[in-house]
Parts: sequence; C-alpha cells; structure tokens
Amino acid sequence: MSDDSVTKSEAEWRHCLTPEQFRVLRERGTERAGTSPLDREKREGTFRCAACGLDLFSSEAKFNSGTGWPSFFAPLDDAVATQEDTAYGMRRVEVHCRRCGGHLGHVFPDGPEPTGLRYCMNGVSLSFEPKAG
Repeated sequence: MSDDSVTKSEAEWRHCLTPEQFRVLRERGTERAGTSPLDREKREGTFRCAACGLDLFSSEAKFNSGTGWPSFFAPLDDAVATQEDTAYGMRRVEVHCRRCGGHLGHVFPDGPEPTGLRYCMNGVSLSFEPKAG
C-alpha cells in the first residue's frame, strides 16, 4: 500500500462497513451476480472504494459485460493493485484497492478495446459519485 494507506482493525472495519461489504472487501468474498444496482449504472461519474473512498474507475471505462457485475476496461491511474489468486483451484488475478487493500474483484483478459481487459468488480465494494451538473 502507498503512503496514504488506510489501515483499521477488524473491529473498526466491521463498524464502518455493512456485513456484506465486510465479507467481500475484507474477507475476499463475492457478491451474487446481478444483485448490484451499480451493474446497471449508466450516469457519468466516478466509482469509488466503498471502504476508503478512493476514486477507482471512471464511468467512461465502464461497459456491459453481461456477467452481472460492474465491469470496466481500465482503472484510474494509481487506483488499484493486483495479485495472483489461486483459490478454488484456478489461477486468477485479484484486484484490490491500493489504498486500503479492500478486495474489489478480478481482472480477466477478455474485455473490449482499448485494453482487452475486463475488471469484473463486486458492486458492494464500490460506491458511485455522479458527475456534478
């Protein structure tokens, strides 16, 4: 994590997150597909980390992947970090907030141009700030 990292105890995270947010962000869970209204969010704005508020994705990078989770072809600069995830007997790339380490989802190499990547994010890990005006 960076110099502006956010660290809290488990009790502090439990106090400021909903039980579902805690399960996903802090315990690396996955929300059920199709349950997040952010998957259908079409307004201009910024998607932020639900735990620490860091700006993560622009609506300009969002696309409908048909998976049931909010998907983006690229994060904002210096917003996320990745690591290999070998849970469940498969190799995936986990995406987490670079500031608080919260689990966001996974990135896959089957997205649209210009990156060819699909950042498949748990909506419960995100908040949305509509563009002003």
